[in-house]
Formats: sequence, structure tokens, C-alpha cells
Amino acid sequence: MGSPPATTAERDGQHDFDFEGGTWKIHLKRLLHPLTGSNTWVEFDGNSVTRKVWNGKAWLEEFEVDNPTNHIEGLTLRLYNPKTHQWSLYWANSKDGSMGGPPNVGKFNNGVGEFFCQDTFEGKIILVRYAWSAITPASAHFEQSYSEDGGKTWEVNWVTDQTRVPEENKVR
Repeated sequence: MGSPPATTAERDGQHDFDFEGGTWKIHLKRLLHPLTGSNTWVEFDGNSVTRKVWNGKAWLEEFEVDNPTNHIEGLTLRLYNPKTHQWSLYWANSKDGSMGGPPNVGKFNNGVGEFFCQDTFEGKIILVRYAWSAITPASAHFEQSYSEDGGKTWEVNWVTDQTRVPEENKVR
């Protein structure tokens, strides 16, 4: 009688967002008209504060950026599911006061986090990808992309570069 096939244990990703704790300076570039062929970007600067909840099984980020003509306030809730070893990322914008669409679900592999969902944009069903990369103790890079063709091609429409604010520079 043979032995059962070996299984690879799923990596516990509960601490994947531990890098995010603290206060960050944010530089944001947002594509003004996604999925239109436009190449017009608007830029914002601001900050975010991210804190651990439930001993790291959840993270809460408060996000605020400005440019001369616009202001964005948002909140991201990240929830870890220990059964699936995946994160669910929920975004809320202060403009409409609600959670925006379904969560992006995924995990980190080799230092890159990818999170996906199906949503609707301008009446079309699209895929949305969030990607975290270039993570160091002092900085991180985030991109949001849309796909109209089931994930064959992606258009980046939101790019955030974060720089950690050292503890001694925080306003008290």
C-alpha cells in the first residue's frame, strides 16, 4: 500500500502587511481616463497612517492626498483569512462614504503581493489587480491596474510610492 502524496504546506501570510505599519509620505499618480487610451496623469502628494488590528490579522490605512485641484481621502481595510492564507483588501472613499466594490483577494509570493477582483467600470465588467512591490523598511510601491480582456493585458491607472516618516519626524 502506497503512502499518500506529499502536500506542500501553505505559507502563513498573516504578517505580510507588517511592513505597512506607521506613517508614510505618499506620491500618487492617477490616470485621468482609464481604459480610453489616454495618457493623461494627475499627481497628488499627501500621507497615510497604517495600524495593526487583531494582532496583525487586519490592517487599517487612512489615506489623504491633494493636488491644486483635487483632494482624495480614503480608507483601506485589509483582512487576513487564516484558512485560505489570503488577504481581502477593501477600499472606501470619503466622497461616497461606502466600501467601493468587491474586495481584491490574494497574497504575497517572493516579496510581491497581487490581489484581484472582478468589478464594473463605466458599465463594463473588468478585472482589477492591486500589486505591492519594491518593499523595504523605508519605502514601498503600489499599482492598481485594469483589464478588459480577462487578464491578458493590464493598464496601470494608479501608482503610489510611499516613503516612511521616521518616528522622530512625526508631528505630535
